[in-house]
Amino acid sequence: MSDAALAIVKGSFTMRIRAESWLGDTLLADDIPVGDGSESRDRSLNVPEQISLTVPRRAGGYDWSPGTDPAHPLAAYGQQLRIDYGIDVGNGQTEWINRGWFLITESATTDDTVTVNCAGLLTLIDEAKLVAPFQPSTTDTLASVIRSLVEPALTTTFDGTLADRGIPLGMQWDTDRLGAVTEVLNAWPADMTVTEDGYLFIGPISDSGSPVLSVTDDRDTGTVVQWQGGSSRDGAFNTVVAQGEDSAGNQIQGVVYDTNSAGPFYYGGPFNPFPVPYSYQSSLLTTVTQCRSSAAATLKRLRRTSSRKLGVSMVPHPGLVPGDIVSVTGAGLTNAPCVIEAMSLPYSPSEMSLTVRVL
Repeated sequence: MSDAALAIVKGSFTMRIRAESWLGDTLLADDIPVGDGSESRDRSLNVPEQISLTVPRRAGGYDWSPGTDPAHPLAAYGQQLRIDYGIDVGNGQTEWINRGWFLITESATTDDTVTVNCAGLLTLIDEAKLVAPFQPSTTDTLASVIRSLVEPALTTTFDGTLADRGIPLGMQWDTDRLGAVTEVLNAWPADMTVTEDGYLFIGPISDSGSPVLSVTDDRDTGTVVQWQGGSSRDGAFNTVVAQGEDSAGNQIQGVVYDTNSAGPFYYGGPFNPFPVPYSYQSSLLTTVTQCRSSAAATLKRLRRTSSRKLGVSMVPHPGLVPGDIVSVTGAGLTNAPCVIEAMSLPYSPSEMSLTVRVL
């Protein structure tokens, strides 16, 4: 986003939505008349992105009801929507922010309205179960296995800081393609994100970085920060044990403790003076170092669901996505770094909501 657009979204602004429909390499429609809709993202889900759109049945002399036409722009036969969020920056100019590519999963027509539901591109991997056991070859690596499991549905790119390594002999996955990808990522350890350009990006697991936005509890400027209600010990582990097997067949493990005394679950604190372990096993872990790295990454993932969270209502900001770091002042915090775990962005004038986790 330009500096001008970033300044504008801090207050009220005029917006619009632009959607294109593609079937493979064929552009079916370049300006679908979206009347309303919303976008939700939650990175605790297998497929984080969900989109809902409403489109007038007839507009511009065209019938937007897909009927039984498999090549209609809004049909659910492989059609993908590219969605852009537009901000009026003045002088008749609109700055477009690409929100990504989304697979149409369902379209329904009621009276004069077409309702279109979409999901993130990981749907293609989640629904594509293995029809035969997948066994890596002796030359396969973590990266090549992920490519074999997801391409050509999604083109994969890798962060250059990740250290690739070979796959142990005897690995096999029977049916769950996305589950196999997740197991490889957990053992690496690494994280995956579908980029706004539709690529699957594999990178390090990180909840750090400079805040991309400062959020201050100020109803006059359209922001409300409040603690989310409820708390539970369920899933609140303070220790992770990752188990594997070395080349000689010996059982090995790596143990990581939550030592963050600023959090409520740290080992040795009032939550529990004893270890409360989360344990798992993977044949992809063949050294103690790998076990410890995987355990540390798993602890970070567990904190995405069990740590303290805030709810934020604010003027829509189309540059935000889950995983972004924001600085929060409000609900008893002052310039506290938080990571976005979930969000809901309206595609019409309304409030945006965030769920952020206090780091």
